[in-house]
Amino acid sequence: MIRLALFVIFLAGGLAAQEAEPPMTYERLGKIIFALDPEAQPRGPGFQLTVSDVPVLVITDANADRMRAMVPIRSAEDLTVEDMQRMMQANFDSALDARYAIANGTLWAAFIHPLSPLEKDQLISGLAQTVNIATTYGSLYSGGAQQFGGGDSNDLQRALIDELLKKGEEI
Repeated sequence: MIRLALFVIFLAGGLAAQEAEPPMTYERLGKIIFALDPEAQPRGPGFQLTVSDVPVLVITDANADRMRAMVPIRSAEDLTVEDMQRMMQANFDSALDARYAIANGTLWAAFIHPLSPLEKDQLISGLAQTVNIATTYGSLYSGGAQQFGGGDSNDLQRALIDELLKKGEEI
């Protein structure tokens, strides 16, 4: 009986390993990005694509095993204390995997993730969330999916995530 149980566990582990996605690489990332936007362009260690009329820059660093998707929102120069507080509230509950960030005098929407363990649907969802927080800056401050409970934000905006996940189904 123990041998049978071990065999079943071994078999189940082997099947799960077969279903696992391959590691994310620059090349695999590119295939996914071009499925989402056939007009995407390679840019150095990354890509420039457009999602819902919003330009998105995706940068990879294979040595650090990281990727970053970014959308510039506006100059950070005139952000008020209220703006900063609202973005930090959104980072807590409604921006989800995307984040508001400031770098080089610019306010950005960003999705940052280790590259190799990144799964296709995580990438697609992260891109959509990044575009959503950029386009809802000043209003909903929403990544577009469910909110993490206990925060101050409430409205949902799920359509873009669902649309991109559907485009990625064939990859």
